[in-house]
Amino acid sequence: MAPMEIEFKFCIPADRLKAVEAALKRGAVVRTRLQARYFDTADQRLAADGMVLRLRKEGRRWVQTVKAIGDNALHRLEHNVDLGTAAAAPQIDPQRHQGTPVGDRLSKLLAEGGGAPLVERQSTDIVRLTRDVRVTGPGGAVVEMALDIGKVVAHAGTPEQRESPVCELELELKRGDVQGLVSLARRWSQQHGLWFSTVSKAERGARLLAAQETVEAAKAEAPRFATQHPDGRAVQQAVVASCLAQMLPNASEIAAGSTDEEQIHQLRIGIRRLRTALRELPELGQFDTAEWEPPLVDAFRALGALRDREQVVKLAQPRLREAGAPDFDPLAGGDTAASTLSPGDIVRAPAFQNVLVSLIGFTAAEPAEAAPATVATEDSPAVPSAPAPINANAVRRLLRKRLQRLHKQVRRDGERFESLDTESQHRVRKRLKRLRYLAEFVAPLFEKEDGSAVARYLKALRPAQDALGEFNDEAVALALYREATARDARAWFAVGWFTARHAAGAKACHKALVKIGDAPRFWKKRS
Repeated sequence: MAPMEIEFKFCIPADRLKAVEAALKRGAVVRTRLQARYFDTADQRLAADGMVLRLRKEGRRWVQTVKAIGDNALHRLEHNVDLGTAAAAPQIDPQRHQGTPVGDRLSKLLAEGGGAPLVERQSTDIVRLTRDVRVTGPGGAVVEMALDIGKVVAHAGTPEQRESPVCELELELKRGDVQGLVSLARRWSQQHGLWFSTVSKAERGARLLAAQETVEAAKAEAPRFATQHPDGRAVQQAVVASCLAQMLPNASEIAAGSTDEEQIHQLRIGIRRLRTALRELPELGQFDTAEWEPPLVDAFRALGALRDREQVVKLAQPRLREAGAPDFDPLAGGDTAASTLSPGDIVRAPAFQNVLVSLIGFTAAEPAEAAPATVATEDSPAVPSAPAPINANAVRRLLRKRLQRLHKQVRRDGERFESLDTESQHRVRKRLKRLRYLAEFVAPLFEKEDGSAVARYLKALRPAQDALGEFNDEAVALALYREATARDARAWFAVGWFTARHAAGAKACHKALVKIGDAPRFWKKRS
């Protein structure tokens, strides 16, 4: 059977490479030259499915490997075939993986493509330093650390070839407790300023081939539950994994230098969804909210400070011009003492990277791994014992209670929205988001009861979401232009315009929120 590969991959800042290499060499290392050739169909069917087929020369031996995306950010399906030593490269042959889960998936994918031939798309030339590290503690772990330095080359079918440097550290669990891998990954990422990367060497090559500088932002996806009746911990892990599936690719791109607005926006949505899970699902198992929450809040706010003001102005200016407002930039001459951190600085921050690693480890841990309490040592703090998992029936009851509570609060808020102060109105918007995200999280658990009811309920929330979103944007714009009046009298037009719209906006929010009270609640139907 194909093994399940569990690993972390980190990018290494150029100025930290020597320190990482020196630290790795404190133990016995093995140096190997890896020359790999990656194959795909002309229409890149494998890449589109998250699959990699490669032929690699490891020292003197040839190894054929197929990999595919697993259940979460840590898991990869993998099967290797040792082809021995040969002067020339063997021919690629997908049949070598037949009879394994990942090999059967490969065969099916190629068959669906009509048997299109495989062609070499890219190659890598890497010098790898490897060292096995034994992590002590309950369960123990042996982790292979691999420092890869080299390049990816894209074969574009012309004399011109595009290259991209590789400088990364991989940590792969060979045996033992996944939390040992997490502990080691946290220690090295913190000591050396590394950041988690989701971009494989194969994907680097594909981007080179397409001359692609920016990739599409990763958006939210529904949790994937292994069963229709998961226990509490399984629900938590699936929900957190869903949030990370949105967060990690965007964070990886931003940490590498991207300033794409949509990637930043989607990362913030992912953080907000995760914070909803931490707030609404703690009774289902063991969340380390005290450790996880502060870095998430800090990153969310810092990224928002970079994005929100500019976005509000971008939306407000055309409407103000149409209303006859004088043209000027309300941000010009503003607070020059504001943070000079870039989006990459925020995402690469050690505290944020640390919480990402911890969350990935949480999604990968087996229930038995989290059950026993550990004793504090000089190197690692004590970990409290996890409570017994909540069974599926109790999970349903708790989820229904949570959804009902939020639903009632939103309906109550809607009835009195126009009389609330500004801060309370803002809390209503955040509460509505929590209701929406929680409903999306648990929808797969209720869809077999009545899938159409879930869709109708989520649809019923949209008018209120839109009304509150526009109301919030105008409130931020009003504060922004009022602040600008101290520097430019032309801002008073906008202050007056947004002030005049405030009452009507609050009334629209009231009407939309009240209507939610009549929405059919999908969780009300008993199983």
